[in-house]
Parts: sequence; structure tokens; C-alpha cells
Amino acid sequence: MDEDNTTYQVLRNEEEQYSLWPLALAVPDGWNAVGKQGSKADCMSYVDEVWTDMRPRSLREQMADDARKQPR
Repeated sequence: MDEDNTTYQVLRNEEEQYSLWPLALAVPDGWNAVGKQGSKADCMSYVDEVWTDMRPRSLREQMADDARKQPR
């Protein structure tokens, strides 16, 4: 297996979903760099730490809104 010497950065979109992206490439539309850069392993470790709820932001907000509307 070839060694991956690529430097990656962690990106996040409006739905608060994360992705790894090669630092040498332009950030795609709809994504923003969060400031974490490094090896693939380092970036994946960061994503594993911060992305604890895989649901898109819009779904989390809708589910919370639905829960507030439920009679008690």
C-alpha cells in the first residue's frame, strides 16, 4: 500500500457535516475550512471528536421543533 503524504484539511458545510479535503485543492462551493490541517489520520481523529451527531443540522432542528410541539 502506498504511503499517503497528502496534507488534508477538515471542511464543514451548512448542514454541519464534515469532510476531509486535500489542502492543495481549492475548497469546493458550500464548504468552509474549520482550521484543522494535517495527516488523514489527524484530521479523521478531529472529525471523530467533534462530529458526534451525524444527522444534518436541518434534521436536528426539525426533530427538536417537533418534540417541542408534542403535548406533555
